[in-house]
Amino acid sequence: MRILHTADWHLGRIFNKQYLTEDQHHILKQLENYLEETPPDVLIIAGDIYDRSIPPEEAISLLDNFLNKVVLKLKIPTILLGGNHDGQERMSFGSRLMENAGLYVVGHATAEPVQICINDKYGPVYFYPVPYATPITCRDLYPDEEIKTHHDGMAKLVDVVRSIHPEDKRSVLISHSFVAGGEESDSERLLGVGGATVVSPSLFQGFDYVALGHLHRPQQVGAEHIRYSGSLLKYSFSETEHHKGMTLVELDAAGFTNHSQISFTPLREVRKIEGNFAELLESGQIQPSDDYLQVTLLDKGAILDPLPRLREFYPNVLEVRRKIYADLDRSDSVKEPSDFKLRSVEELFADFFSQVTDEVLSEDQVAAFAKAINENKTTEEAN
Repeated sequence: MRILHTADWHLGRIFNKQYLTEDQHHILKQLENYLEETPPDVLIIAGDIYDRSIPPEEAISLLDNFLNKVVLKLKIPTILLGGNHDGQERMSFGSRLMENAGLYVVGHATAEPVQICINDKYGPVYFYPVPYATPITCRDLYPDEEIKTHHDGMAKLVDVVRSIHPEDKRSVLISHSFVAGGEESDSERLLGVGGATVVSPSLFQGFDYVALGHLHRPQQVGAEHIRYSGSLLKYSFSETEHHKGMTLVELDAAGFTNHSQISFTPLREVRKIEGNFAELLESGQIQPSDDYLQVTLLDKGAILDPLPRLREFYPNVLEVRRKIYADLDRSDSVKEPSDFKLRSVEELFADFFSQVTDEVLSEDQVAAFAKAINENKTTEEAN
């Protein structure tokens, strides 16, 4: 059996005030083409289909058009899971009607697990979608259980799945959760505070494959068959080195055999560039680009409103940073509020100058500043 595993589409996403509808449409078209040319036996979307619980109209349209092509025209069985960004109850509307068409939508966790059986030439494979569920949700589902953490909740959900699984049959668990050992990125919404949000990969032993969603970097956690497919696109500048795509998994009669990563070409890349402001705008250095850029300026002096000038050549600059601020060790330079009141204007200016330029005021500069202050005082007194 060939299973295409994807997750974290975040349809309707806004990246630094930039709507990504066009970029997401571009990737979904590539995915449609791949599915048409090389159809898998099952498509899994492991949560966070939308970026927020009430998605915008264009995001709903993207998903509707995609599913119409894949489920109704290509006849590929498709399993959708509710993630922490999704409006889980809304997702579940009409799910029983959709099953007849081969679309299985499991928006929220239930006390009785959902079991989906799909056959290949070796026999049945049982799929168990376990949507994102908080400890509070799990306590409501199983009031007699002591559930305090995400790990406790997942342990109970998985135990119930095991209790209904036919012995010696192949199984695929689908989960939207933060599994210990996974590498995070800046674009993921925190599931809670501290270690209470983490689930141990040991809970997933015994399943032939575990299709995970939530973390945006493609990776395995705990074992080769326990995997995050990663997000559809790069959704933060912490992901510039990620290789986005989908995970193709193969099962034989005994279970998991191998996986491969299927990559697509984004409409625009997400990149970081750095340099001195003047050099970035020199005719010989300019390489105009529509990519989404984070620009780090290495200049030490003041720069007046650099963003509009950069966007003449890089229209999708989403963030401009100053390296001197990023490198500043605030513990050595920032005083308590009460200290500022005890210091002279000259001392405060000297600190400010040092922070901005990474240099110390020269004697001539100190004298020039003192002269300017004195002249200002004289003018104020005269008025």
